[in-house]
Amino acid sequence: MLTRIRSSLQRAGLLEAAALASLLLIAGSIWIFAAVADEMLEGGTQHFDERVLRALRGADGASPIGPRWLVQVARDLTALGSAAVITLVSLGAIGFLALRRKWGALILVLASVAGGGLMSTVLKHAFDRARPDLSLHLAEVSSLSFPSGHSMLAAITYFTLAGLLARTTGDRRSKAYILTSAALLALIVGATRIYLGVHFPTDVLAGWCAGLAWALVCSLAARWLQRKGAVERETPVTEAR
Repeated sequence: MLTRIRSSLQRAGLLEAAALASLLLIAGSIWIFAAVADEMLEGGTQHFDERVLRALRGADGASPIGPRWLVQVARDLTALGSAAVITLVSLGAIGFLALRRKWGALILVLASVAGGGLMSTVLKHAFDRARPDLSLHLAEVSSLSFPSGHSMLAAITYFTLAGLLARTTGDRRSKAYILTSAALLALIVGATRIYLGVHFPTDVLAGWCAGLAWALVCSLAARWLQRKGAVERETPVTEAR
């Protein structure tokens, strides 16, 4: 009995620590986003942004550095943050959650991704930043630049799904692997946007920050709803021995 009580207290302490860490990450992400946005609006980031993009081009100012195949690889990888791929991944996750009757988790994924997409559109129109010079583009784009929608949606989707998956295991190494994989996917998408010349580095940084903050807010909301009994709790998978 005492062992169970001690285990419950330890679990509660870990959950509170995780919630506090999430709040700190949200606050830090919002602060960085606000600072970058303020500097961008004042023109303070323009020189840095253009210098980075120019450094990724050859002597003629238009040809990308690196081997020829790198451009196609970048185009393939950047699609991981596209609306089409994000929609397919999200629908796949939603379908699986529906089969498992995890309605609360299903709503979390839907609200997180759909809400993030709406927020990305609103922010783009609010800041109304033009894309980098057309001569730098290695991919077709049509929307506004700040923040990077690909980077933001990648962070939201992959962190949200990673958070749900991580809660099905009690193994810390497995959790770390899942969350690290999500972070790596978001970083790759953002890096390809810069390499392809369709976003400034500060667009991508702002997208990462906004995406991470929104994913964490949705995660905290889900935990709060679980405590209220409005959302079903995750059932950890029994580890094989």
